[in-house]
Amino acid sequence: MKRIILITGGQRSGKSSYAEKLALSLSSNPIYLATSRVWDEEFALRVKRHKEGRGSCWTNIEEEKYLSKHDVSNRVVLIDCVTLWGTNIFYDLSKELEDVSSLKTKVLEKDYLVQESLKRLKAEFDKFTSQDATFIFVSNEIGMCGVAANKFQRQFTDMQGWANQYIASNSDEVILMVSGISMKIK
Repeated sequence: MKRIILITGGQRSGKSSYAEKLALSLSSNPIYLATSRVWDEEFALRVKRHKEGRGSCWTNIEEEKYLSKHDVSNRVVLIDCVTLWGTNIFYDLSKELEDVSSLKTKVLEKDYLVQESLKRLKAEFDKFTSQDATFIFVSNEIGMCGVAANKFQRQFTDMQGWANQYIASNSDEVILMVSGISMKIK
Protein backbone atom coordinates (compact mmCIF):
# COMPACT_ATOMS: atom_id res chain seq x y z
CA MET A 1 0.00 0.00 0.00
CA LYS A 2 1.42 3.36 -1.06
CA ARG A 3 2.52 5.72 1.70
CA ILE A 4 4.45 9.01 1.47
CA ILE A 5 6.30 10.47 4.45
CA LEU A 6 8.16 13.80 4.42
CA ILE A 7 10.83 14.50 7.03
CA THR A 8 11.92 18.12 6.96
CA GLY A 9 13.90 20.56 9.09
CA GLY A 10 17.09 22.57 9.22
CA GLN A 11 20.60 21.43 8.43
CA ARG A 12 21.93 18.93 11.00
CA SER A 13 18.54 18.71 12.71
CA GLY A 14 18.60 14.89 12.71
CA LYS A 15 16.45 14.35 9.60
CA SER A 16 18.53 11.64 7.93
CA SER A 17 19.18 9.66 11.12
CA TYR A 18 15.47 9.72 11.94
CA ALA A 19 14.58 8.70 8.38
CA GLU A 20 17.07 5.81 8.41
CA LYS A 21 15.70 4.47 11.71
CA LEU A 22 12.15 4.78 10.39
CA ALA A 23 13.01 2.95 7.16
CA LEU A 24 14.71 0.14 9.09
CA SER A 25 11.70 -0.17 11.38
CA LEU A 26 9.53 -0.73 8.28
CA SER A 27 11.83 -3.04 6.31
CA SER A 28 14.86 -5.26 6.90
CA ASN A 29 16.20 -4.28 3.44
CA PRO A 30 15.12 -0.72 2.57
CA ILE A 31 16.35 1.22 -0.44
CA TYR A 32 18.51 4.29 0.09
CA LEU A 33 18.07 6.55 -2.94
CA ALA A 34 20.78 9.20 -2.77
CA THR A 35 20.20 12.26 -4.96
CA SER A 36 23.49 14.05 -4.37
CA ARG A 37 25.82 15.01 -7.15
CA VAL A 38 29.48 14.68 -6.24
CA TRP A 39 30.84 18.18 -6.76
CA ASP A 40 34.34 17.77 -5.32
CA GLU A 41 36.76 15.41 -3.58
CA GLU A 42 35.65 16.32 -0.04
CA PHE A 43 32.05 15.55 -0.93
CA ALA A 44 33.06 12.24 -2.54
CA LEU A 45 34.62 11.21 0.79
CA ARG A 46 31.48 12.27 2.65
CA VAL A 47 29.33 10.11 0.34
CA LYS A 48 31.68 7.16 0.83
CA ARG A 49 31.48 7.49 4.65
CA HIS A 50 27.68 7.65 4.52
CA LYS A 51 27.47 4.49 2.39
CA GLU A 52 29.84 2.58 4.65
CA GLY A 53 27.98 3.74 7.75
CA ARG A 54 24.64 2.44 6.53
CA GLY A 55 25.70 -1.17 6.30
CA SER A 56 24.85 -4.06 4.00
CA CYS A 57 21.12 -4.26 4.77
CA TRP A 58 20.49 -1.26 2.51
CA THR A 59 20.05 -1.37 -1.25
CA ASN A 60 21.90 1.76 -2.40
CA ILE A 61 20.85 3.66 -5.52
CA GLU A 62 22.40 6.91 -6.69
CA GLU A 63 20.16 9.03 -8.90
CA GLU A 64 20.57 12.77 -9.40
CA LYS A 65 17.28 13.64 -11.14
CA TYR A 66 15.20 10.85 -12.65
CA LEU A 67 13.95 8.94 -9.61
CA SER A 68 11.10 7.34 -11.56
CA LYS A 69 13.42 5.28 -13.72
CA HIS A 70 13.91 3.02 -10.69
CA ASP A 71 11.34 0.36 -9.82
CA VAL A 72 10.80 0.49 -6.06
CA SER A 73 7.45 -1.31 -6.05
CA ASN A 74 6.54 -2.98 -2.76
CA ARG A 75 9.66 -1.60 -1.08
CA VAL A 76 10.49 1.02 1.52
CA VAL A 77 12.60 3.73 -0.11
CA LEU A 78 14.35 6.62 1.63
CA ILE A 79 15.04 9.55 -0.71
CA ASP A 80 17.83 11.73 0.69
CA CYS A 81 17.32 14.44 -0.19
CA VAL A 82 14.81 16.67 -1.95
CA THR A 83 17.11 19.69 -1.59
CA LEU A 84 19.95 18.08 -3.53
CA TRP A 85 17.52 16.60 -6.06
CA GLY A 86 16.02 20.06 -6.57
CA THR A 87 19.51 21.57 -6.81
CA ASN A 88 20.37 19.22 -9.67
CA ILE A 89 17.18 20.07 -11.57
CA PHE A 90 17.52 23.83 -10.92
CA TYR A 91 21.26 24.02 -11.71
CA ASP A 92 21.01 21.96 -14.91
CA LEU A 93 18.13 24.10 -16.17
CA SER A 94 20.10 27.28 -15.39
CA LYS A 95 22.96 25.91 -17.54
CA GLU A 96 20.52 25.07 -20.36
CA LEU A 97 19.29 28.67 -20.23
CA GLU A 98 22.83 30.02 -20.44
CA ASP A 99 23.21 28.14 -23.72
CA VAL A 100 20.29 30.15 -25.11
CA SER A 101 21.66 33.50 -23.96
CA SER A 102 19.27 35.59 -26.07
CA LEU A 103 16.37 34.12 -24.13
CA LYS A 104 18.10 34.32 -20.75
CA THR A 105 17.06 37.84 -19.75
CA LYS A 106 13.50 37.36 -20.95
CA VAL A 107 12.90 34.05 -19.18
CA LEU A 108 14.61 35.06 -15.94
CA GLU A 109 12.49 38.21 -15.72
CA LYS A 110 9.39 36.01 -15.65
CA ASP A 111 10.90 33.64 -13.06
CA TYR A 112 11.00 30.93 -15.71
CA LEU A 113 13.90 29.17 -13.98
CA VAL A 114 11.96 28.80 -10.72
CA GLN A 115 8.65 27.81 -12.32
CA GLU A 116 10.12 25.38 -14.87
CA SER A 117 12.36 23.72 -12.26
CA LEU A 118 9.39 23.31 -9.94
CA LYS A 119 7.27 21.93 -12.78
CA ARG A 120 9.95 19.33 -13.60
CA LEU A 121 10.39 18.32 -9.97
CA LYS A 122 6.62 17.95 -9.43
CA ALA A 123 6.22 15.86 -12.60
CA GLU A 124 9.06 13.55 -11.57
CA PHE A 125 7.70 13.31 -8.02
CA ASP A 126 4.25 12.35 -9.35
CA LYS A 127 5.67 9.76 -11.74
CA PHE A 128 7.96 8.25 -9.08
CA THR A 129 5.34 8.10 -6.34
CA SER A 130 2.77 6.47 -8.62
CA GLN A 131 4.45 3.19 -7.65
CA ASP A 132 3.02 1.11 -4.81
CA ALA A 133 5.74 1.65 -2.20
CA THR A 134 6.54 3.43 1.04
CA PHE A 135 8.40 6.66 0.25
CA ILE A 136 10.35 8.53 2.92
CA PHE A 137 11.51 11.90 1.58
CA VAL A 138 14.08 13.98 3.46
CA SER A 139 14.21 17.72 2.78
CA ASN A 140 15.61 20.95 4.19
CA GLU A 141 13.69 24.03 5.25
CA ILE A 142 16.27 26.39 3.77
CA GLY A 143 13.87 29.33 3.82
CA MET A 144 13.95 29.36 7.63
CA CYS A 145 17.54 30.63 7.60
CA GLY A 146 16.94 34.16 6.38
CA VAL A 147 17.11 35.81 2.98
CA ALA A 148 19.83 34.61 0.59
CA ALA A 149 22.52 37.02 -0.57
CA ASN A 150 21.92 36.83 -4.33
CA LYS A 151 19.07 36.40 -6.81
CA PHE A 152 20.08 32.87 -7.89
CA GLN A 153 20.05 31.66 -4.26
CA ARG A 154 16.74 33.41 -3.57
CA GLN A 155 15.21 31.81 -6.65
CA PHE A 156 16.38 28.37 -5.51
CA THR A 157 15.03 28.98 -2.00
CA ASP A 158 11.64 29.87 -3.49
CA MET A 159 11.62 26.77 -5.69
CA GLN A 160 12.68 24.55 -2.77
CA GLY A 161 9.99 25.96 -0.48
CA TRP A 162 7.27 25.37 -3.07
CA ALA A 163 8.63 21.85 -3.73
CA ASN A 164 8.43 21.09 0.01
CA GLN A 165 4.85 22.40 0.09
CA TYR A 166 3.90 20.21 -2.85
CA ILE A 167 5.46 17.09 -1.36
CA ALA A 168 3.91 17.82 2.05
CA SER A 169 0.47 18.28 0.50
CA ASN A 170 0.82 14.86 -1.14
CA SER A 171 2.23 13.16 1.96
CA ASP A 172 0.36 10.97 4.39
CA GLU A 173 2.65 12.08 7.18
CA VAL A 174 5.00 15.05 7.72
CA ILE A 175 7.65 15.14 10.44
CA LEU A 176 9.53 18.32 11.40
CA MET A 177 12.92 17.79 13.01
CA VAL A 178 14.32 20.37 15.44
CA SER A 179 17.56 19.73 17.36
CA GLY A 180 17.21 15.97 16.94
CA ILE A 181 13.61 15.95 18.15
CA SER A 182 10.82 14.82 15.84
CA MET A 183 7.46 16.57 15.78
CA LYS A 184 4.62 15.09 13.76
CA ILE A 185 2.88 17.99 12.02
CA LYS A 186 0.66 15.99 9.66
